[in-house]
Amino acid sequence: MKTFVSALAGLLAVALFSGSALAADLVLYTSQPNEDAQATVDGFMAANPGIKVDWVRDGTPQIIAKLQAEIQAGAPVADVLLIADTVTLERLKEAGKLMAYKSPEAVNYDPALYDADGYYYSTKLITTGIVYNTAASMKPTSWQDLTKPEAKGLVAMPSPLASGAALIHAQTLAGVGSLGWDFYKNLAANGAIASGGNGAVLKAVASGEKAYGMIVDYMPIREKAKGAPLEFVFPTEGVSAVTEPVGILASAKHVDTAKKFVDYALSEKGQQGFLKLGYIPARNGMQLPAGFPARDSIKVLPLNAAEALKNTDQDLKTFSSYYGSK
Repeated sequence: MKTFVSALAGLLAVALFSGSALAADLVLYTSQPNEDAQATVDGFMAANPGIKVDWVRDGTPQIIAKLQAEIQAGAPVADVLLIADTVTLERLKEAGKLMAYKSPEAVNYDPALYDADGYYYSTKLITTGIVYNTAASMKPTSWQDLTKPEAKGLVAMPSPLASGAALIHAQTLAGVGSLGWDFYKNLAANGAIASGGNGAVLKAVASGEKAYGMIVDYMPIREKAKGAPLEFVFPTEGVSAVTEPVGILASAKHVDTAKKFVDYALSEKGQQGFLKLGYIPARNGMQLPAGFPARDSIKVLPLNAAEALKNTDQDLKTFSSYYGSK
């Protein structure tokens, strides 16, 4: 009986949201934090008076699972996705689930930051570097510093099994000749742990439980500004980046409004909104948030989304062979 009631409650929740979505002019599925998602939607609606947006927020894997379930049921709800990484959208593109749209705002972006056919566009750069506790004896400047004896047993990182950004990061560093998968193998031999997401790494390093961590940039930079004993480093070899791309679903019911949302996210006004939230805008010529170095001093390492997608299963197996499958 309990199972039936729970299932019925779930169906009613879906029905209620679907009814609400039908009344909206646009439905957004996003993996942004709640406050960031609300700020993004508020900015878009302010720039487009009269348009009502409904949005759903969850982690990228959960959003994709929800979307796939809706597609299989023949009732997709979302018009637009704004989620963590290009590899996920590349998968949807190859499956025929995205709509091509050539945004006029694309001229303001490096071609490497959007799909050449217009299926998705990067909106920001969220890099992964090194965080360390200010009480740590070593002040790292390089990824290889984390494999030194001074860091033995003192390194935490998010697991690619739990974090899309961590998977992108691992795949990116694996493609660097001086690092490769040997770097992760050496980290494991040096007692590094891989578990959960970026939030757990931040907590471990800020508390002093661990001295060093791999983490997305904005989290320790924000916490340092609040007084946390943290420093963030952009390593000399370069950093990986997830870019929170935006794309329109092929099944979108509000196509014209969806195109307006893409244009807004890529526009100077939309990019200013991401800047205010503390992110590096993907658009050329924009300032960086407080606490970040000059943009030309940040070396972003390349990643081919199609190649990363093709190699994902094998890369996860390789990582798990060093750190386990949990």
